[in-house]
Amino acid sequence: MVDVTAGTDTDATPLFREVGASWLWLLAGPVSAGIMLWIERSNGNGWQITVPAFFLVVVTCFIALQVKAARIHTSVELTPQTLRQGTETIRISEIVKVYPEPDSPLGSKKDLERWQSARALGELVGVPKGRTGIGLRLSGGRTAQAWARKHRHLRNALTPLVEERVSPAELAQDDDGDDGSRW
Repeated sequence: MVDVTAGTDTDATPLFREVGASWLWLLAGPVSAGIMLWIERSNGNGWQITVPAFFLVVVTCFIALQVKAARIHTSVELTPQTLRQGTETIRISEIVKVYPEPDSPLGSKKDLERWQSARALGELVGVPKGRTGIGLRLSGGRTAQAWARKHRHLRNALTPLVEERVSPAELAQDDDGDDGSRW
């Protein structure tokens, strides 16, 4: 399990950031209420506000809950010192290597890279839907997956931070001799 870095200063300027979800989704509540008003009016029922008000409250509250959860659990922030994935934060100094992009995606029938079956950072069971995993070799011989929607941007920001700390010899060969290749 990856150590959670407690008490780490995460106020530094982010090098990469994804918020998880947009509050604009809350507009679905008023839109659904407006559609219900239009349906009632077009059916000759007049302006009955009970059902549209119900849709306004229920849809808006439900979507607000979903957006809040997504903003907590699927947000990503990379600073020069830390990588935060959801509610889990690790120090960049714990990352030994950023594995290259895999030859085959998860859905293909080709062999997967070893890191593609590693634990995803954050408290979620796996890489969140709509995100792509990035293989990380962590201190102590551990392997994990970082993830982001714009995974190439995260990889491009994270790789130099790791490489400036780790020597080229350490990058070529991991702690246990595993170079991240297939099983």
